[in-house]
Amino acid sequence: MLPRLHRPLAALVPVLLLGLAACGDDDGTSPNAIDGLAGFDAVEISGEPGSKPTVTWKDQLEADDPEVEVLTEGDGEEVAAGDSVLANLWIGNGFSQEETYTTYGEGGAQELVLDEEQLAPIFLEALEGQTRGSRVAVVASAEEAFGEAGNPSLGIGNQDTVLMVVDLAPAPLAAPQGAKQQRAAWMPRLTAAKGAITGFDFTGTPEPTAKLQQGFLIKGDGPVVEKGQAITVDYLGQVYGGAKPFDESYSKEPTSFPIGTGGVIKGWDRALAGVPVGSRVVLAVPPDLGYGTEGNKQAGIKGTDTLYFVVDVLGAA
Repeated sequence: MLPRLHRPLAALVPVLLLGLAACGDDDGTSPNAIDGLAGFDAVEISGEPGSKPTVTWKDQLEADDPEVEVLTEGDGEEVAAGDSVLANLWIGNGFSQEETYTTYGEGGAQELVLDEEQLAPIFLEALEGQTRGSRVAVVASAEEAFGEAGNPSLGIGNQDTVLMVVDLAPAPLAAPQGAKQQRAAWMPRLTAAKGAITGFDFTGTPEPTAKLQQGFLIKGDGPVVEKGQAITVDYLGQVYGGAKPFDESYSKEPTSFPIGTGGVIKGWDRALAGVPVGSRVVLAVPPDLGYGTEGNKQAGIKGTDTLYFVVDVLGAA
Protein backbone atom coordinates (compact mmCIF):
# COMPACT_ATOMS: atom_id res chain seq x y z
CA MET A 1 0.00 0.00 0.00
CA LEU A 2 1.31 3.43 -0.90
CA PRO A 3 2.38 5.89 1.80
CA ARG A 4 -0.49 8.20 2.75
CA LEU A 5 -3.04 6.33 0.71
CA HIS A 6 -3.96 5.06 4.10
CA ARG A 7 -2.29 4.55 7.41
CA PRO A 8 -2.26 0.99 8.75
CA LEU A 9 -4.84 0.21 11.37
CA ALA A 10 -3.54 1.20 14.79
CA ALA A 11 -0.90 -1.30 15.87
CA LEU A 12 -2.30 -1.60 19.37
CA VAL A 13 -3.90 -5.02 19.26
CA PRO A 14 -0.65 -6.98 19.73
CA VAL A 15 0.25 -4.70 22.66
CA LEU A 16 -3.18 -5.16 24.17
CA LEU A 17 -3.57 -8.87 23.87
CA LEU A 18 -0.16 -10.52 23.76
CA GLY A 19 0.85 -11.34 27.31
CA LEU A 20 4.57 -10.78 26.73
CA ALA A 21 3.93 -7.21 25.64
CA ALA A 22 3.06 -6.22 29.20
CA CYS A 23 6.22 -7.54 30.85
CA GLY A 24 8.50 -4.96 32.44
CA ASP A 25 9.15 -3.28 35.74
CA ASP A 26 6.90 -3.19 38.77
CA ASP A 27 4.99 -0.05 37.75
CA GLY A 28 1.97 -2.21 36.98
CA THR A 29 1.79 -3.84 40.40
CA SER A 30 -1.28 -3.15 42.44
CA PRO A 31 -2.23 -3.70 46.09
CA ASN A 32 -5.86 -4.24 45.09
CA ALA A 33 -7.59 -6.86 47.20
CA ILE A 34 -10.88 -7.51 45.46
CA ASP A 35 -13.91 -8.41 47.52
CA GLY A 36 -16.77 -8.29 45.07
CA LEU A 37 -18.80 -10.57 42.81
CA ALA A 38 -17.38 -13.42 40.80
CA GLY A 39 -17.25 -13.32 37.01
CA PHE A 40 -20.22 -12.03 35.06
CA ASP A 41 -22.29 -11.66 38.24
CA ALA A 42 -20.39 -8.39 38.78
CA VAL A 43 -21.38 -6.76 35.52
CA GLU A 44 -24.23 -6.24 33.07
CA ILE A 45 -23.42 -5.79 29.37
CA SER A 46 -26.02 -4.52 26.91
CA GLY A 47 -26.18 -3.20 23.35
CA GLU A 48 -26.01 -4.63 19.86
CA PRO A 49 -22.85 -5.89 18.13
CA GLY A 50 -21.25 -3.12 16.11
CA SER A 51 -22.12 -0.43 18.65
CA LYS A 52 -20.18 0.36 21.80
CA PRO A 53 -21.38 -1.90 24.63
CA THR A 54 -23.04 -0.39 27.66
CA VAL A 55 -21.29 -1.82 30.72
CA THR A 56 -22.97 -1.47 34.11
CA TRP A 57 -20.88 -2.54 37.09
CA LYS A 58 -22.76 -4.09 39.99
CA ASP A 59 -19.66 -4.58 42.13
CA GLN A 60 -15.92 -5.09 41.86
CA LEU A 61 -15.16 -8.07 39.66
CA GLU A 62 -13.48 -11.21 40.96
CA ALA A 63 -11.92 -13.60 38.44
CA ASP A 64 -10.34 -16.67 40.00
CA ASP A 65 -10.94 -18.61 36.79
CA PRO A 66 -11.41 -17.20 33.26
CA GLU A 67 -14.98 -17.10 31.98
CA VAL A 68 -16.27 -16.72 28.42
CA GLU A 69 -19.82 -15.76 27.49
CA VAL A 70 -21.32 -15.40 24.01
CA LEU A 71 -23.63 -12.40 24.38
CA THR A 72 -24.84 -12.45 20.76
CA GLU A 73 -24.25 -15.32 18.35
CA GLY A 74 -23.56 -14.19 14.80
CA ASP A 75 -24.81 -16.03 11.73
CA GLY A 76 -21.48 -16.00 9.87
CA GLU A 77 -18.92 -18.75 9.46
CA GLU A 78 -16.85 -19.97 12.36
CA VAL A 79 -13.39 -18.48 12.80
CA ALA A 80 -10.44 -20.79 13.26
CA ALA A 81 -6.80 -20.53 14.28
CA GLY A 82 -4.87 -18.42 11.77
CA ASP A 83 -7.94 -16.57 10.48
CA SER A 84 -7.92 -12.79 10.13
CA VAL A 85 -11.02 -10.94 11.33
CA LEU A 86 -12.06 -7.35 11.83
CA ALA A 87 -13.06 -6.76 15.42
CA ASN A 88 -14.07 -4.00 17.81
CA LEU A 89 -12.73 -4.23 21.35
CA TRP A 90 -13.80 -2.87 24.72
CA ILE A 91 -11.63 -3.47 27.79
CA GLY A 92 -12.40 -2.54 31.38
CA ASN A 93 -10.64 -2.80 34.75
CA GLY A 94 -12.80 -4.94 37.05
CA PHE A 95 -11.33 -3.41 40.22
CA SER A 96 -11.66 0.28 39.35
CA GLN A 97 -14.80 -0.44 37.27
CA GLU A 98 -13.56 1.83 34.51
CA GLU A 99 -13.18 1.57 30.76
CA THR A 100 -9.47 1.36 29.90
CA TYR A 101 -9.50 0.91 26.12
CA THR A 102 -11.93 0.87 23.23
CA THR A 103 -11.82 0.84 19.44
CA TYR A 104 -15.41 2.07 19.11
CA GLY A 105 -15.55 5.54 17.62
CA GLU A 106 -12.97 7.19 15.42
CA GLY A 107 -10.36 4.49 15.99
CA GLY A 108 -12.42 1.99 14.05
CA ALA A 109 -12.40 -1.79 14.11
CA GLN A 110 -9.02 -3.48 14.07
CA GLU A 111 -7.68 -6.56 12.37
CA LEU A 112 -7.11 -9.56 14.61
CA VAL A 113 -5.14 -12.59 13.53
CA LEU A 114 -6.07 -15.62 15.59
CA ASP A 115 -2.62 -16.88 16.46
CA GLU A 116 -0.35 -17.02 19.49
CA GLU A 117 1.92 -14.30 18.12
CA GLN A 118 -0.85 -11.73 18.57
CA LEU A 119 -3.27 -13.09 21.15
CA ALA A 120 -2.73 -14.28 24.68
CA PRO A 121 -3.96 -17.89 25.10
CA ILE A 122 -7.07 -16.91 27.07
CA PHE A 123 -8.31 -14.62 24.28
CA LEU A 124 -7.32 -17.04 21.53
CA GLU A 125 -9.28 -19.83 23.18
CA ALA A 126 -12.27 -17.54 23.70
CA LEU A 127 -12.50 -16.53 20.03
CA GLU A 128 -11.66 -19.75 18.20
CA GLY A 129 -14.84 -21.42 16.99
CA GLN A 130 -17.01 -18.31 17.39
CA THR A 131 -19.07 -17.17 14.41
CA ARG A 132 -18.55 -13.92 12.57
CA GLY A 133 -21.03 -11.30 13.73
CA SER A 134 -20.87 -12.52 17.35
CA ARG A 135 -20.33 -10.49 20.50
CA VAL A 136 -18.13 -12.35 22.98
CA ALA A 137 -17.18 -11.32 26.53
CA VAL A 138 -14.22 -12.58 28.57
CA VAL A 139 -13.54 -12.20 32.29
CA ALA A 140 -10.04 -12.98 33.53
CA SER A 141 -7.39 -12.01 36.03
CA ALA A 142 -4.76 -9.53 34.86
CA GLU A 143 -2.17 -12.29 34.96
CA GLU A 144 -4.28 -14.60 32.76
CA ALA A 145 -4.89 -11.76 30.32
CA PHE A 146 -1.54 -9.99 30.15
CA GLY A 147 1.05 -11.86 32.18
CA GLU A 148 2.57 -11.37 35.62
CA ALA A 149 2.92 -7.58 35.32
CA GLY A 150 -0.62 -6.91 34.18
CA ASN A 151 -0.76 -4.13 31.57
CA PRO A 152 0.37 -0.74 32.95
CA SER A 153 -0.19 0.95 29.59
CA LEU A 154 -3.88 0.16 30.01
CA GLY A 155 -3.99 1.06 33.68
CA ILE A 156 -4.39 -2.59 34.69
CA GLY A 157 -2.27 -3.67 37.66
CA ASN A 158 -1.10 -7.20 38.24
CA GLN A 159 -3.78 -7.87 40.88
CA ASP A 160 -6.64 -6.30 38.94
CA THR A 161 -9.23 -8.14 36.88
CA VAL A 162 -10.13 -7.66 33.24
CA LEU A 163 -13.38 -7.55 31.31
CA MET A 164 -13.08 -7.67 27.52
CA VAL A 165 -15.95 -7.43 25.02
CA VAL A 166 -15.20 -8.35 21.40
CA ASP A 167 -17.44 -7.84 18.37
CA LEU A 168 -16.39 -10.02 15.43
CA ALA A 169 -17.39 -8.28 12.21
CA PRO A 170 -19.37 -10.22 9.61
CA ALA A 171 -17.29 -11.62 6.76
CA PRO A 172 -16.82 -9.18 3.87
CA LEU A 173 -18.40 -9.87 0.50
CA ALA A 174 -16.32 -11.75 -2.05
CA ALA A 175 -17.37 -9.31 -4.80
CA PRO A 176 -19.65 -6.28 -5.35
CA GLN A 177 -23.34 -7.03 -4.87
CA GLY A 178 -26.13 -4.74 -6.03
CA ALA A 179 -27.72 -3.04 -9.04
CA LYS A 180 -25.60 -2.24 -12.09
CA GLN A 181 -25.48 1.45 -13.04
CA GLN A 182 -24.80 3.17 -16.34
CA ARG A 183 -21.23 4.40 -16.65
CA ALA A 184 -21.05 8.21 -16.43
CA ALA A 185 -19.51 10.13 -19.35
CA TRP A 186 -16.56 11.34 -17.24
CA MET A 187 -15.53 7.81 -16.24
CA PRO A 188 -12.79 5.89 -18.02
CA ARG A 189 -13.52 2.28 -18.95
CA LEU A 190 -12.20 -0.57 -16.85
CA THR A 191 -9.88 -3.22 -18.25
CA ALA A 192 -9.89 -6.76 -16.90
CA ALA A 193 -8.20 -10.11 -17.34
CA LYS A 194 -9.44 -13.46 -16.07
CA GLY A 195 -12.28 -11.73 -14.27
CA ALA A 196 -10.03 -9.34 -12.29
CA ILE A 197 -9.76 -5.57 -12.83
CA THR A 198 -6.35 -4.64 -14.24
CA GLY A 199 -6.62 -0.92 -14.99
CA PHE A 200 -8.34 2.02 -16.65
CA ASP A 201 -8.58 2.76 -20.35
CA PHE A 202 -8.63 6.55 -20.70
CA THR A 203 -9.36 6.55 -24.43
CA GLY A 204 -12.01 9.22 -25.04
CA THR A 205 -12.15 10.19 -21.35
CA PRO A 206 -12.57 13.97 -20.98
CA GLU A 207 -9.94 16.04 -19.18
CA PRO A 208 -10.47 15.90 -15.41
CA THR A 209 -11.90 18.87 -13.55
CA ALA A 210 -10.58 20.31 -10.30
CA LYS A 211 -13.51 18.77 -8.46
CA LEU A 212 -13.89 15.44 -6.70
CA GLN A 213 -16.12 13.15 -8.76
CA GLN A 214 -17.83 9.98 -7.64
CA GLY A 215 -20.02 7.57 -9.55
CA PHE A 216 -21.38 4.05 -9.23
CA LEU A 217 -20.88 1.14 -11.59
CA ILE A 218 -22.68 -1.07 -9.08
CA LYS A 219 -24.81 0.41 -6.29
CA GLY A 220 -24.64 -1.94 -3.33
CA ASP A 221 -27.64 -3.26 -1.47
CA GLY A 222 -25.94 -3.31 1.96
CA PRO A 223 -25.83 -0.78 4.80
CA VAL A 224 -24.21 2.58 4.08
CA VAL A 225 -20.67 3.24 5.27
CA GLU A 226 -20.58 5.57 8.26
CA LYS A 227 -17.77 7.89 9.31
CA GLY A 228 -15.49 6.12 11.77
CA GLN A 229 -16.19 2.63 10.49
CA ALA A 230 -13.44 0.36 9.22
CA ILE A 231 -14.22 -0.69 5.67
CA THR A 232 -12.90 -3.61 3.65
CA VAL A 233 -12.26 -2.89 -0.03
CA ASP A 234 -10.64 -4.01 -3.23
CA TYR A 235 -9.29 -1.06 -5.21
CA LEU A 236 -7.12 0.10 -8.08
CA GLY A 237 -5.56 3.54 -8.60
CA GLN A 238 -4.17 5.10 -11.78
CA VAL A 239 -3.26 8.67 -12.74
CA TYR A 240 -5.26 10.29 -15.52
CA GLY A 241 -3.76 9.20 -18.85
CA GLY A 242 -1.42 6.72 -17.14
CA ALA A 243 -0.54 3.48 -18.85
CA LYS A 244 -0.74 1.29 -15.74
CA PRO A 245 -1.92 1.40 -12.13
CA PHE A 246 0.26 2.81 -9.40
CA ASP A 247 -1.39 0.57 -6.80
CA GLU A 248 -4.06 -2.13 -6.62
CA SER A 249 -5.34 -4.99 -4.47
CA TYR A 250 -7.25 -7.12 -6.99
CA SER A 251 -4.25 -9.39 -7.58
CA LYS A 252 -3.65 -9.70 -3.81
CA GLU A 253 -6.12 -9.47 -0.94
CA PRO A 254 -8.75 -6.90 0.09
CA THR A 255 -7.55 -4.31 2.58
CA SER A 256 -9.23 -2.62 5.56
CA PHE A 257 -8.95 0.87 7.05
CA PRO A 258 -11.05 3.44 8.92
CA ILE A 259 -12.96 5.94 6.79
CA GLY A 260 -13.76 9.57 7.54
CA THR A 261 -11.01 9.91 10.15
CA GLY A 262 -7.99 11.15 8.19
CA GLY A 263 -6.57 7.66 7.80
CA VAL A 264 -6.83 7.84 4.02
CA ILE A 265 -6.45 10.60 1.43
CA LYS A 266 -9.11 13.30 1.68
CA GLY A 267 -10.79 12.24 -1.54
CA TRP A 268 -11.48 8.78 -0.15
CA ASP A 269 -12.69 10.10 3.19
CA ARG A 270 -15.18 12.39 1.48
CA ALA A 271 -16.35 10.08 -1.30
CA LEU A 272 -16.64 6.71 0.45
CA ALA A 273 -18.58 7.71 3.57
CA GLY A 274 -22.24 7.13 2.73
CA VAL A 275 -21.58 4.51 0.04
CA PRO A 276 -23.62 1.29 0.47
CA VAL A 277 -21.70 -1.91 1.10
CA GLY A 278 -21.60 -3.98 -2.08
CA SER A 279 -20.90 -0.96 -4.30
CA ARG A 280 -18.31 -0.56 -7.06
CA VAL A 281 -17.40 3.12 -7.15
CA VAL A 282 -15.21 5.13 -9.51
CA LEU A 283 -13.52 8.25 -8.12
CA ALA A 284 -11.66 11.12 -9.78
CA VAL A 285 -9.56 12.77 -7.08
CA PRO A 286 -7.91 16.17 -7.77
CA PRO A 287 -4.38 16.77 -6.41
CA ASP A 288 -5.49 18.81 -3.39
CA LEU A 289 -7.60 15.86 -2.18
CA GLY A 290 -4.94 13.29 -3.05
CA TYR A 291 -1.21 13.68 -2.48
CA GLY A 292 -1.10 17.47 -2.78
CA THR A 293 1.48 19.54 -4.62
CA GLU A 294 4.28 17.17 -3.58
CA GLY A 295 2.71 14.16 -5.27
CA ASN A 296 4.27 10.79 -4.57
CA LYS A 297 7.58 10.21 -6.32
CA GLN A 298 7.75 6.58 -5.26
CA ALA A 299 4.54 5.88 -7.18
CA GLY A 300 5.30 8.21 -10.07
CA ILE A 301 2.54 10.62 -9.05
CA LYS A 302 3.17 14.31 -9.80
CA GLY A 303 1.67 17.15 -7.80
CA THR A 304 -0.58 18.02 -10.75
CA ASP A 305 -1.95 14.51 -11.35
CA THR A 306 -5.62 13.66 -10.95
CA LEU A 307 -6.03 10.19 -9.48
CA TYR A 308 -8.68 7.76 -10.68
CA PHE A 309 -9.77 4.89 -8.48
CA VAL A 310 -12.15 2.01 -8.74
CA VAL A 311 -13.18 0.83 -5.27
CA ASP A 312 -15.26 -2.24 -4.37
CA VAL A 313 -16.75 -1.71 -0.91
CA LEU A 314 -17.00 -5.25 0.48
CA GLY A 315 -17.70 -4.68 4.16
CA ALA A 316 -17.95 -2.18 6.99
CA ALA A 317 -17.46 -2.67 10.73
